[in-house]
Amino acid sequence: MSSEENKRDPEPGNDAAPEEEAAEEARTPEGEATVPETENEEAPEMVDADPAADEEEIVLDADGFAGLAEELEAARLERDQYLDSLRRLKAEFENSRKRQERERARILSMASERLVQELLPVLDNLDRALEAGGDIREGVQATREQLAEVLAEEGLLPVASDGQPFDPNVHDAVVGQPSEEHEDGTIIQTFQRGYLLNGKPIRPAKVVVAKQV
Repeated sequence: MSSEENKRDPEPGNDAAPEEEAAEEARTPEGEATVPETENEEAPEMVDADPAADEEEIVLDADGFAGLAEELEAARLERDQYLDSLRRLKAEFENSRKRQERERARILSMASERLVQELLPVLDNLDRALEAGGDIREGVQATREQLAEVLAEEGLLPVASDGQPFDPNVHDAVVGQPSEEHEDGTIIQTFQRGYLLNGKPIRPAKVVVAKQV
């Protein structure tokens, strides 16, 4: 190949290089180095240490600890006051309970003494009836009535039973007896009388109850 052909057909890829180098030299002034730029990259900020701020923080921490210590001491004092109040209240309650027990025992003792004193005449009448001899039925009847009066004054009353409807609160059915003359559940007979003390059943009456055939 001749030298003229070489001049007309330069090698591909080399003809654009001189132009790019010239353009690069025109954009960059002489003596300055180019630094590649990085997108979205910021230089870290330098934070100067402030000794005064650190000292203020330490002072604040010391004040905070002092405040917590005062609050803790106040809470302990309040707790001690509550405990002392509870101890005093417990002691007062125990003293009150003991006083009530002593008063209750005293009242029961007085009641028992009064009841015995009221029953002594009944005992005297029984002694007289036994000493009289002969038929003592009238004497015993009078004595029983006297005894019933004394107990009634203390709140003791008999439970109504014969001819009454059966009531499980005050009656105890011992036997169920068939009967055409009485309604079902009617008390026919009383084996043992029941009693109420101040309206409260203290002994149920043992009874026979009618049953329909």
